Amino acid sequence: PELQRRAELMIRFVQRRPALNEADHEFGAALEIWEGCAADADLRYHASSGGALSALALYCLEREGMSFVLHTAKDDEKPWLNRTVQSRSRAELLARTGSRYAPASPCDGLHAIEQSEGPCVFIGKPCDTAAVWKMRRLRPSLDQNLGLVLTFFCAGTPSTRGTLDLLKSMNIQASEVRALRYRGEGWPGRFTVLADGGPGKSLSYAESWGALTHYRPMRCHLCPDGLGRVADISCGDAWDKFEENGDAGRSLILVRTARGQEILGRAIEAGYVAARPTDAAQVLEAQRNLLARRREIFGRLAGMKLLGIPTPRLAGFSLLRSWLRLPFLTKARTVGGTIARMLQRGRWRRQPVF
Repeated sequence: PELQRRAELMIRFVQRRPALNEADHEFGAALEIWEGCAADADLRYHASSGGALSALALYCLEREGMSFVLHTAKDDEKPWLNRTVQSRSRAELLARTGSRYAPASPCDGLHAIEQSEGPCVFIGKPCDTAAVWKMRRLRPSLDQNLGLVLTFFCAGTPSTRGTLDLLKSMNIQASEVRALRYRGEGWPGRFTVLADGGPGKSLSYAESWGALTHYRPMRCHLCPDGLGRVADISCGDAWDKFEENGDAGRSLILVRTARGQEILGRAIEAGYVAARPTDAAQVLEAQRNLLARRREIFGRLAGMKLLGIPTPRLAGFSLLRSWLRLPFLTKARTVGGTIARMLQRGRWRRQPVF
């Protein structure tokens, strides 16, 4: 029975089109691709990227009978930190919307899903959903209670030091912070801080994210799955449609599984998500930076191996195929730049972990 259960799970999650095309090799197979947003105006405004993930989560709570949504929100006492939360209502989801560009570990709450009396929604980074995929194969009760697994496009997670240094550049002490939003309340929204003894301060998305990107760990720079291949649905900004015109935000919605296909269809029909079909060409255009960075991973790994530095095993991601699309000068710059950084930072030396 256990082998049969695992086989059924594998079949359910690898249901894909019969043949991979070039776009699939770049960002993973998708049964459907949509451009959309939350139909709820408040949810769309306060969330990131048009609020499609939040709208799907809300639909699952109100119409699919799911018990709660396990996801990440700010720490109320230290708003520059994150915590794992369970949202059970529209009010709770609305209060906890928006991206959190700091370390988060929603998998630490999976025991609550496992012990739940009904199915639940999980929202996490692509690496979180990959962990969920592995864990559910080993734990039948977790598998049974995962009603929907959602993820978002991810370019890496900046360290907490990134946020603290950003606050310092704004002349704000962490102990003074009462509220902090990385984005949302518009598209893409501003990095906004409310602190004791003064008016709120903010930076544009370009300013804040431009600073925070320098605090991403090495492992994020080697991640081949920024668009979330093993969730039921993955969403991210439709940057190709972005203009400074007050648009509240739009998401690209990649439907990965039959389960995701069914729930998204019902959510659209019920008026929770407003969406129109689109194609792989829009994904490639909207997420050019993320996909361009992914194409460089093979060269980064090659540069590290030339120095004898251990590298992660990344099978099944078509990294060589993507690498071959790059022009020669980009290839040379990627390998050479990786070697230079590894030497400069002393990464070629063995270092104690603890």
